[in-house]
Amino acid sequence: MGNIRYLCIMKTFSIMLHSRIYHRLLLLFLLSLTFCGSAMAASVTSEDVSAILKRLDHELSHRDNYVAKRQRIIDSLRNRVERLPISVHERLESELLLGENYSGFNADSAIYHYSHGLDVAQEIQADTMVALFQMRRATLLPLAGFIQEALSSYQAIDTVGMPVDLRCVYHDAGRQMYSYMASFCVSHPTEYERFTYLALESQAKLIPLLGDNTLRYKLNQGEYYFLRGEYSRAKAILTDLLDNLDEDDNMFARASHFLSGIALARNERNEHIYYLALSAISDIKSATLEVSSLQELGQILFSLKDVSRSHRYLSVALRNAVECRAPLRILQSAESLPIIESAHAVELEGSRRRIYVIMALMGLLLVGLAATLTLLRRKMISMNMLSDRLEEANRVKDIYINQFLNLCSIYMDRLNQFSKTVNRKISAGKVDDLYNITKSGKFIEEQSKEFYKVFDDAFLHIYPNFVEDVNALLRPEERIELHDGEKLNTDLRILAFMRLGIEESSRIAQLLNYSVYTIYTYRNRLKNRAIVRDTFEADMMQIKSIS
Repeated sequence: MGNIRYLCIMKTFSIMLHSRIYHRLLLLFLLSLTFCGSAMAASVTSEDVSAILKRLDHELSHRDNYVAKRQRIIDSLRNRVERLPISVHERLESELLLGENYSGFNADSAIYHYSHGLDVAQEIQADTMVALFQMRRATLLPLAGFIQEALSSYQAIDTVGMPVDLRCVYHDAGRQMYSYMASFCVSHPTEYERFTYLALESQAKLIPLLGDNTLRYKLNQGEYYFLRGEYSRAKAILTDLLDNLDEDDNMFARASHFLSGIALARNERNEHIYYLALSAISDIKSATLEVSSLQELGQILFSLKDVSRSHRYLSVALRNAVECRAPLRILQSAESLPIIESAHAVELEGSRRRIYVIMALMGLLLVGLAATLTLLRRKMISMNMLSDRLEEANRVKDIYINQFLNLCSIYMDRLNQFSKTVNRKISAGKVDDLYNITKSGKFIEEQSKEFYKVFDDAFLHIYPNFVEDVNALLRPEERIELHDGEKLNTDLRILAFMRLGIEESSRIAQLLNYSVYTIYTYRNRLKNRAIVRDTFEADMMQIKSIS
């Protein structure tokens, strides 16, 4: 490559020495030294790279919109050519404009319109237009793989007496055509060096013909210095050029791409990625499908383990090459297929791992859900049991209240009858009979039996297992045995009143119509019969009302 650069430099100086603009280029060379010393680009940081890649991702999401917009412009031009009555010269201009709009968008269509325009120009013997269409067509033929045809067509163009503006087009076409051919011959060093030399020679001839300080002049000058390895000069010019171009301008994409090449040569990775991304953004916004920046960027990101972006960028680059109908780009993109496949495989593996993780998490969540549902079910069963108990307690309460009211009603009725009996005996003067009734205690005994019956029924509704629970606290040989027909006896009734919260012996004596001493004796005897005497009454208070 060093020999090629040396030959290019020598050839360029040979051209310059025989040119009438030698002094102008010498002045430009001196000015470029000044640029070299003053132009300083801020160092690109990792944050800048991250930001530009996010911008690129955003623009890629709008790629189809940009392509559709460019297609609408082309369709409008085609309708003008096909439907409106226009002159031959207007048709030639339209064909030229269509070819230019298809360039970088659809190589086949661009070549078609340039070829059609060439035929029309030859028919009317418009020599200038013939040469122009030949140049444009020859530029794109290498993209379609027609290298020999492009060389023959280009070399057949007569440049004698050609005006300056047309010679600019001629050399610019040669620069681009030979660059495409060099790209085709990368694996053939001899041919690659030959076409690279011819491309550089064409550019050397082009630069003096361009107006000083025009944008095209700066772009070609920057590219020329870049190809010669004069990176500082090239970077100063190209960086300044970017400030004067719109992002959707193809020259912006080219300048950014050259800056990325400079960064690569200097081993400046951040700047290399940054300018490649900037070039790709420009290509996307201008709907240019014949590109290489996005492909190069995808390959770099794959080496940096950014597999997701790499796969996306390389896939879009391959799609662009196919839609552009440019075999050269398709072949170059095809070389990235193993990378795309590897990136896709890595991405699938990552997705598979994520799915496994999600499935594991879902499994844990299902286990947690099952445990929660089981717990809730137990809680519901417990709540239902509690509800049933509460319902039973309410039912027993209703029964107890009903029996209490019934007892009250009975006592009121008995009291009313006793009052009538007393009045009748007193009225009849039978005081002795009344005395005998009260003295015998028969009346009190009858009322007590009735009270015991009602109390026993009500209490056993609330504490249905009371007898068994009390016996469980007594020694086996001391357990209480009820006679036939008995529900509770005196011992159990004393304990029943205590369980209901009536612990004073005096109150229990009043209810059972016993003396306080008798009640005390009963309680003391029950303690002596207990398994654990000291805690008998406390244990008895723990008996549950409804099991």
